[in-house]
Amino acid sequence: MRYIGLLLIVITSFTAYSQKGENTYEFLNIPTSAKGAGLGGINVSLSDADQVLAVYNPALLLDSISERLSVNYLNYVSDINLGYAQYARKFNCPGIFALGVQYINYGSFDERDATDLHLGVFTAQETAVSLMYAYRFNRLFTVGASFKQVMSAMEKYQSYGILFDLGVKYQAVDGLFSAGLVVRNFGTQITTYTDNNFESMPTDIALGISQKLAHAPFRFSLTLNNLQQPDLSYKMAHTGSDNSLADKTSNLSFGEKALRHAVIGVEFLPSKNFFLMGGYNFMRRAELKIEDYSSWVGFSFGFGIKIDRFNIAYSTTKYHLAGISNHISVSTNLKSFGF
Repeated sequence: MRYIGLLLIVITSFTAYSQKGENTYEFLNIPTSAKGAGLGGINVSLSDADQVLAVYNPALLLDSISERLSVNYLNYVSDINLGYAQYARKFNCPGIFALGVQYINYGSFDERDATDLHLGVFTAQETAVSLMYAYRFNRLFTVGASFKQVMSAMEKYQSYGILFDLGVKYQAVDGLFSAGLVVRNFGTQITTYTDNNFESMPTDIALGISQKLAHAPFRFSLTLNNLQQPDLSYKMAHTGSDNSLADKTSNLSFGEKALRHAVIGVEFLPSKNFFLMGGYNFMRRAELKIEDYSSWVGFSFGFGIKIDRFNIAYSTTKYHLAGISNHISVSTNLKSFGF
């Protein structure tokens, strides 16, 4: 229990330092794997063969995934592309390690001056390299930590930062129920885009549970994220009676505010070699839908299949009416190839 107490102390220390949408390095909160995206965008309680879920909670790493390599690709929005690769390895010491590399490219942009004169083309990209470690110290609890180095280059502006994750997972003896608690992405910039302008980190405190039915091939997950910011209400600019712009706070009930923290995921698991999944992200639905035509915004769907020595997963996510994002993940155990 002392590990849980330590985690709660860290969570309390960082609660006041994160406001959603006002942080740098926000790409760290984009789903990196097909399974994570298919379950709604985040899951901090589910441990299985998809070790990439450890990007949400390092305590989800399992000893059984040693020497497993996973490669993930996301065609996000427009020309934005994201890739993530992770390799897990157990050494001759307690626990298991994993190395992850996340890269996002925002595409090319025209550079123009105030008179609209074309000055050239510039690019923007960000990279995060993370070292993860998890240790199962008894039959029920696993603790995990992650150290991240983030490098960001936006045209001529560059930044370097270090961030940490700290998590814990509970796994019932029968394997049907699991729970996770994590504080993600807390840290600081070492170098800033402009002199002495230190920006806040995309810290996320999340709590989740997963329950598999004992006599049916279904598993359900509920994740509550952004708990460091109880009120996720937003301010929107509107024109007043005198044609001036002002901030208008969204008028949400307590229930609407609470639901914006929730992400629901469900899996259909008929065999070890195939599964279907779906997710619903309340915040995404509330923020990105269009009132006259909300469509499937906020929903995500996907499947996974094992072919020979490879696990392949695909998911599609509806962020907005403007289009969808497609995720694909491929993982394998390098032991099967004689490495």
